[in-house]
Amino acid sequence: MARLMLSDEFWSKLRPIMLQNGIYDKPGLRSMVEGMLHRMRVGCPWRDLPAEFGCWNSIYQKFNRWSSKNKLMNIFKSLVQDPDLEWEFIDGSLVKAHQHSSGAAGQEDQAIGKSVAGNTTKIHMVVESCGFPIAFEITGGEVHDCKIAPDFIEKLPCSDYVIADKGYDSEDLRDMIRKKSSIPVIPRKSNSKKGNFDMDWSLYKLRHLVENIFARLKHFRAIATRYDKLKRNYESMLAMACGYIWLPM
Repeated sequence: MARLMLSDEFWSKLRPIMLQNGIYDKPGLRSMVEGMLHRMRVGCPWRDLPAEFGCWNSIYQKFNRWSSKNKLMNIFKSLVQDPDLEWEFIDGSLVKAHQHSSGAAGQEDQAIGKSVAGNTTKIHMVVESCGFPIAFEITGGEVHDCKIAPDFIEKLPCSDYVIADKGYDSEDLRDMIRKKSSIPVIPRKSNSKKGNFDMDWSLYKLRHLVENIFARLKHFRAIATRYDKLKRNYESMLAMACGYIWLPM
């Protein structure tokens, strides 16, 4: 008997949100979602899903269809209710791409790049004041934090403070944050002529909240290692993991 992840309380909250996002409550829906969560947790190939969840190919086809229509991402966004936006913490984390994730057909960007760790994907994550994820982006592992940050931050809801590490050290980025009526808390690099006289180091110490969420997400083996060939499928798997973290709230 495989370990299940959806209690009756969790399912009673998730089911109506799925209905709102165009997922019909057909017989076996809960078992199918459990199969997707099981694969997310253990990182097994789809065809190795325990038979008690149903036909593995049906579960994969359903996941792939929901992913192509962005339904899992919309469910995650629906679960993000009343986030505390006093502080927003931003960081990036590399994920090793398994050899099974390469070789997807088509010319679409797969968000797999070469870095010092080999073939990798980078997760750019934002958490709110209580440490819950509110948004993320997926890029190749070679993409620098400052390159993705302007467009990423522009899409975020307004907050009082935006906290990030030295990887986001850019005056243009600070100016953009200030234009959103937020205060940047980003340390300058050691060779900076301006120095860090204006840094709120007490607030910066709370940046561990975004690092904690990476540690929690990587308990799920399909997140800690990328097995999905398609960028959208890995994004959907990550959206499921982030949504699951919000379920108890």
